[in-house]
Amino acid sequence: MNWITNYVRPKINSMLGRPNRDVPENLWIKCPETGEMVFHRDLEENKWVIPASGYHMKMPAKARLRDLFDDGVYEALQQPKVAQDPLKFRDSKKYTDRLRDSRAKTELEDTIVGGVGKVRGVKLVAVVHEFAFMGGSLGIAAGEAIIKAFERAIAEKCPLVMFPASGGARMQEGILSLMQLPRTTVAVEMLKEAGLPYIVVLTNPTTGGVTASYAMLGDIHLAEPGAEICFAGKRVIEQTIREKLPEGFQTSEYLQEHGMVDMVVKRHDIPDTLARLLKILMKKPAAAAPATNDVIAIAAQ
Repeated sequence: MNWITNYVRPKINSMLGRPNRDVPENLWIKCPETGEMVFHRDLEENKWVIPASGYHMKMPAKARLRDLFDDGVYEALQQPKVAQDPLKFRDSKKYTDRLRDSRAKTELEDTIVGGVGKVRGVKLVAVVHEFAFMGGSLGIAAGEAIIKAFERAIAEKCPLVMFPASGGARMQEGILSLMQLPRTTVAVEMLKEAGLPYIVVLTNPTTGGVTASYAMLGDIHLAEPGAEICFAGKRVIEQTIREKLPEGFQTSEYLQEHGMVDMVVKRHDIPDTLARLLKILMKKPAAAAPATNDVIAIAAQ
């Protein structure tokens, strides 16, 4: 890291009123666990994982696709056109305004980003939630994009890998959002009827209606370390049952111990793990690196 170029000079330019459009607002990122300050470029180069603590920060959807596919090369899936604001919803601001703000912030049409490419030589369709777009919430556009991704996987006769990160159903679309739960569930069943694998990589957070539908219907469930995975939040449950929940409740490690998650996999190891699992499930020649005992055991179940 060049301290003068990356930090001191932008500070001086700022004090002198000189524009510096290349410097991001969050130059330093604070680790939620240790409080350590990490330079943003170092964090990006380490796949949004804090180097010292290993804490997995939220990773932008497009960056995850580039990291997943071989050499970062993939065909982006188009976002289907759907009705905008069908309920004319308004809370503290109009739903259309919220959509506009999220699109300007993320440069995406909605929360779902998909791509077709190869991971260690295995062709697959990958679907990723962008949490920065209204909390990765599931609405009509997201549901339609997920269904189209499943249809593409069936047409290409290749597996589908899902990376959910969501607060659940999108309240601004009401019952129309909840309708996406059975629709996406049917899409999962269509893929399975075609004899194609469906793997879910649970990321932080995966909650609400997304957990109640396609996020927990995979043939195999992987999860990133420390990810929150649940339907209702810990605080809501504690207030309802009036009891203190166990330490680490609803984390990926806790769910693995209780049989809800098959493997907890570090972000750096996800592409290799997916490739080995898919080659076993699709009865293809094994990867050069031998599969671990955990991978073989899970694939044999």
